[in-house]
Amino acid sequence: KISQRETHHSEESSSKMPEGVDMEISCHPLTMKHVVNLVIAMERFKGSKLESALSSEFDDENFLNVMLDKEIVIELTSEPPTQSDYSKTLEFDCSLTDGQQKEWVQMQNSMELLGVMLQGGSNHHAVQIRMATYRHLPTDTNAQPVALGIKNSSFFLSCSEEGGKPTLHLETVANKDDLKKISKDSDMVRFLFYRHDQGLDISTFRSVRFPTWFISTAKTNNQPVDMCEQTANRNITFTVQS
Repeated sequence: KISQRETHHSEESSSKMPEGVDMEISCHPLTMKHVVNLVIAMERFKGSKLESALSSEFDDENFLNVMLDKEIVIELTSEPPTQSDYSKTLEFDCSLTDGQQKEWVQMQNSMELLGVMLQGGSNHHAVQIRMATYRHLPTDTNAQPVALGIKNSSFFLSCSEEGGKPTLHLETVANKDDLKKISKDSDMVRFLFYRHDQGLDISTFRSVRFPTWFISTAKTNNQPVDMCEQTANRNITFTVQS
């Protein structure tokens, strides 16, 4: 209920309002801040701004420009350059052994790895792997991106298509700095594998480029280390010994 005094004040204020602008009386008590904002708003509506406010083309953005007494400029910019999707964090040396105790051996002058069951005392023939781990966003807690290189060499394992199917290769990387940061859209992802831990120090290595293909060894001895799908009759789990 509005008191007689308040009603009289409303009528007096309404007579001073510009034509086309109505004042609505709220029953809620006004703070001094509200009063000041109202006075500022009425001052800004004077003159030509009032005429534009009464126009049928006056919209919310025009109203905001009047209240702020400045133009609102919205800039649509392109996305910032994306950083590398894979960034190397650390590296360590290890050996990989399959479930039949076959180790990886590189024959002399050969760019191929074999899964070989070594006799006692001949373990020095097995290659040592330098495994580099990578940070990747969004992070997958079940998979760790890694690159697999041969220790004390420039050779790295890669997975690329050959003869219509993914194949494992040993490639020479002249500048190892090229592997520090790898974009997911670059051809360099052929050097990356997802390491999935299956148990204590037991892992699989799945190609980043071909996500359904795994590094594997044959069931028989002295056969090439290669790629296969999970359903193939090959060994895809390896013990990582560091």
